[in-house]
Amino acid sequence: MSPEPQPAADANDTHVAPPETVSFREALGVWARIGMLSFGGPAGQIALMHEELVTKRKWIDEGRFLHALSYCTLIPGPEAQQLATYLGWLMHRTPGGVAAGTLFVLPGALVMLALSILHATLHDVTWVAGLFDGLEAVVLAIVIEALVRIGRRALRSRAHVALAALAFVALFVFAVPFPIVVAGAAITGAIGARVAPASFAAATHGEAKVRADSLLDRMAARGELAHTAPSGARALRVLVVCLALWALPFVIARAVAGPSSIYLDEATFFSEVAMVTFGGAYAVLSFVAQRAVEDFGWLSTETMVQGLGLAETTPGPLILVVQFVGFMGAYASPGSLPPLLAGTLGALVTLWVTFVPCFAWIFLGAPYIESMRENRTLAAALSAITASVVGVILHLSVWFALHVLFDRVDERALGPVRTWVPDLTSLDPVALVIGVVGAVCIFGLKLGIPRTLAIGAGLGLLARVAIAWA
Repeated sequence: MSPEPQPAADANDTHVAPPETVSFREALGVWARIGMLSFGGPAGQIALMHEELVTKRKWIDEGRFLHALSYCTLIPGPEAQQLATYLGWLMHRTPGGVAAGTLFVLPGALVMLALSILHATLHDVTWVAGLFDGLEAVVLAIVIEALVRIGRRALRSRAHVALAALAFVALFVFAVPFPIVVAGAAITGAIGARVAPASFAAATHGEAKVRADSLLDRMAARGELAHTAPSGARALRVLVVCLALWALPFVIARAVAGPSSIYLDEATFFSEVAMVTFGGAYAVLSFVAQRAVEDFGWLSTETMVQGLGLAETTPGPLILVVQFVGFMGAYASPGSLPPLLAGTLGALVTLWVTFVPCFAWIFLGAPYIESMRENRTLAAALSAITASVVGVILHLSVWFALHVLFDRVDERALGPVRTWVPDLTSLDPVALVIGVVGAVCIFGLKLGIPRTLAIGAGLGLLARVAIAWA
């Protein structure tokens, strides 16, 4: 029987000694950088964090990164933002987690608020369309790099490769709900750890330390990760604080605007959305669109689609589209307030109830997940989830590529089979050229993500200006 394939060495890996310590202030700068450059949806965002924290700075070792990613994939909410929160918490306790998670969202939220105001007042955001066109196109290369990098590390055996392939087929061809894909991978990994341990083995913490040397490894050796130990009393405090913070906009809205205000409606609805956002924003966008357009009448279908387009081309998680919905809903029903102020308050309420639960899941669950890193059955289940995430990233990559490169993409269904088919005549040559340039920058010239994004944005702006003048 031929041996199982082993992860290939990453050409980008260099022998860089990890730092002995990283100050909270230094970490803030890195989290802010990640937040400002977090384009490309979860695939691109995870790639960026891996590049910055694992490959470049050696703050996080491979095993911890993938272990945390697997847990963040299981819980509701944007996995990339929750991964940032988890890693920030590992390094600098609760303040680190709050800072990392907040800075991951804040730049995109500010951009989305500005674009929402422009959309509501001018009904035209074409002045930034060129920049966003270019960013969209080069993000394709960043997403592909994420797929390659994470795949090399997560696909430890043929069984993991098979799980990734099955996850892709289940999502792209059969539209299987994301939670079912993840649950199926976890169950397969747990059973496989007992039936075929060689094929489903995952590196435990002790094994990972032999191969990796990171800031967190050194902190653990010095006994500086005591905060990761689970505590019932701490969990109770976290639960009470998070529930109080979540309830805050309800209390304020009811006291200030009364029991039938738009802000209470938005807080209630988007709290529900936050509880069911498994598998990222795409999994609940149809639900949000239906309720916001048809049931509440906060915005039109066309405006909802435009908001999604804005969210896809701003930094931060795609779920920020709900901020746009919250703004437009309150802007359309301002009551006694000026419309722009009402819209801004609606956006803030929506952001608050959407992301407070994200922090709660991490601060409640991460200590218990960390304490079970030596559990081989759990490690196998989580590694199986990580393998399936490779298939998820491939699914997102293909979906994203089709919608960036082609103006018209149709969903075709035949019984249980569903697939996306582009209209080849609608190919966008500008997006294709910029995408190729992005691939050359990333894979050939190795310019890195920031410079590649800048080049793509510049090319997109030049192309839009040239088309306007033609």
